[in-house]
Amino acid sequence: MEKEEPLVNAEYLLQKFPGKGGWTYTEIPEIIQNKKTPFGWVKVKGSIDGYILNQYKLMPMGNGKLFLPVKAEIRKKIGKQAGDHVRVMLLPDESPLKIPKEIILCFENEPRKAYENYLNLTEGEQKTYLDWIYNAKTKDTKADRIIKMMDKLLNNQKLLGR
Repeated sequence: MEKEEPLVNAEYLLQKFPGKGGWTYTEIPEIIQNKKTPFGWVKVKGSIDGYILNQYKLMPMGNGKLFLPVKAEIRKKIGKQAGDHVRVMLLPDESPLKIPKEIILCFENEPRKAYENYLNLTEGEQKTYLDWIYNAKTKDTKADRIIKMMDKLLNNQKLLGR
C-alpha cells in the first residue's frame, strides 16, 4: 500500500477569533477550498501535536483561506492554547461516514426502506442524525432517538426540515 503524501506537515500558530466564545484555530494557507463541497470545506485526517484527527473539516475564513478549528478538548490534551505553536500533519480524508454497529443492528430490524432512505441522505444529513443520537445524555433518550430516527426514515423525512 502506498503511503499518502501529507497535504501539510508543519508548525502553525494557534490563534483565536476575537470576541466572547471565539474559536481557537490555526490558519492552513497551503490548502485551497473545495468548490464541490458545502462552504468549500475540505475533509482531512491527521494529527495536531500527536492528537489524532479523523473526518475533520477545514473551514473557510471568508478571505479565501481555510482554518483548522482546535476544540477545547484537543487543546487540553495537547496542553496548548492561542499563542502557542503546534505541529499539524494533514492528509485528505476520503473515508465515508461510519455507521455504528448498534445502528446497523436497528436497521436490520426495520423494513429495508429505512436503511435505503438513510443511504439517500447526504453525508451531512446522516451525521446530523448520528450526532443527535449520540449527544443524548441517557441511554433511554438515546434509544428514543434511534426509534424516532427509524420512524422518520420510514416516512422519508430528514431530522431537520421536511
